[in-house]
Amino acid sequence: MYAIIETGGKQYKVQAGDVIFVEKLSAGEGDSVTFDKVLAVSSDKGFVTGAPLLSGASVTGKVEKHVKGEKIIVFHYKPKKNERKKQGHRQPYTKVTIESIQA
Repeated sequence: MYAIIETGGKQYKVQAGDVIFVEKLSAGEGDSVTFDKVLAVSSDKGFVTGAPLLSGASVTGKVEKHVKGEKIIVFHYKPKKNERKKQGHRQPYTKVTIESIQA
């Protein structure tokens, strides 16, 4: 059984026991999180899609920890103008373990 959920503007295909990294959530470490935006669910009965969301379906997970992604370098440069700007960025993520899918 798997589900397709939406969180942080992205879509994820999840099963029970999966570990996913989503955009940072406001929940603390060890808290339970419920994803209500379920787009589709596949089970033994078949594949069911919503239009656009499934009503009554949800996915629960547990927040493991908050982490940062790899550093990227943003470099702005204008030739012949002596204008340079170097900036780094690390995107914050939340590590979530999927516990169950209710369809």
